[in-house]
Amino acid sequence: MFGFGKKNGKRGRQNARYIDYPLIVATILLLAYGLVMLYSASYYDALRVTKLKSDLFYLKKQLLYVIAALFVIVILPRFSYRRLFRLSWLVYLVAFLAMAAVRIPFFGHQSHGSTRWLDLRIVTLQPSEFGKLAVIVAVPAVVLRLGDKIEKIWALFLLFAVVGVQAGACMVFTDNMSTAIIIALIGVAIIFIAYPKPKLLAGIIGAAAAFSALVLWVIVQFNASNNNFRLKRIFSWLSPEASRTGDGWQVTQGLYAIGNGGLLGKGFGNSTQKLGWIPEPQNDMIFSIVCEELGILGAGILIGLLVYIVFRLVFIAKNAPDLFGSLMVAGVAAHISVQSILNICVTLRVIPATGVTLPLVSYGGTALLLQVFELAIALSVSRRIRFPQGEPDREGRRRVAAAE
Repeated sequence: MFGFGKKNGKRGRQNARYIDYPLIVATILLLAYGLVMLYSASYYDALRVTKLKSDLFYLKKQLLYVIAALFVIVILPRFSYRRLFRLSWLVYLVAFLAMAAVRIPFFGHQSHGSTRWLDLRIVTLQPSEFGKLAVIVAVPAVVLRLGDKIEKIWALFLLFAVVGVQAGACMVFTDNMSTAIIIALIGVAIIFIAYPKPKLLAGIIGAAAAFSALVLWVIVQFNASNNNFRLKRIFSWLSPEASRTGDGWQVTQGLYAIGNGGLLGKGFGNSTQKLGWIPEPQNDMIFSIVCEELGILGAGILIGLLVYIVFRLVFIAKNAPDLFGSLMVAGVAAHISVQSILNICVTLRVIPATGVTLPLVSYGGTALLLQVFELAIALSVSRRIRFPQGEPDREGRRRVAAAE
């Protein structure tokens, strides 16, 4: 029931079990790529933080998370993703409470002027990352529970509310607008795939986007002297030359790094912009260091790995044995693609600075583990795909059983 495929009979057991090894290999390659570039981007900052004691400060911490991520990607796919259907409400609630806990003085941890982290004494977490996972799990579960009622307009608003609560909690409790936007976009992508009236939904989304753009324009026009840091980012984006020594400093230096790299780059470890010019280059500006050291060619390999991972996720979503698995994997694909696009667009100054990190590459343990956890869910879905005579279905036909 609830869109889960019926158990395969005798004939089904003769079909070959499918495991998406290309996704595993691509993920491990990108994690390795990220570790190498993180060391190169961070060693100068690590020496500064440790007072010249170690240039491996950030690499050691990230390596521990990568090792944990490898265990996740090997062990977790062995468990059935269908258990998440009954646990979806718990995942949703835990994510909400984790973000709310940031406001509690004992648990909230401040860094860089913002209180967005949860200090558990033994480890520090960024709970807004859990909001992404909550939407990826909860929205498909609600879709399945709605069944045929999803065509009703109230059901559509219910789905938007499920997404909006997590995005709103991220904004209100952690003051993290960029992550709130990503949560919203992930949810909208899943709803768009699941909703049976795409034209109506596209119209609603288009109207909402136009209204949001109008509101933003009005705010910018009438708040030119406002000291809000988000407005400052927008103004620095609109006037790059005027703000290149102020709020636009980081992105401007990132562009210099990209320009210095050219086609083949300056060589691994030879970046000059990471030597104090770009603040914390191992975080959201790591793509600019890749471009400077490895050039367009190295950046193209990085983008190619990200695109290939999304391609494998789409393949799994199309061939998933049930609707719940298909929508969850589609949500994971939306997460990786949206966040990658936003990060690269910020680096290229196509959009205002957001602080969004590059998936599986940038420094950050919570984000890395949860992104790998999502990929492990996709691998769990892939393990239940059955192809006749052991050959993948090249036509990509999705096997989704009708709800009982």
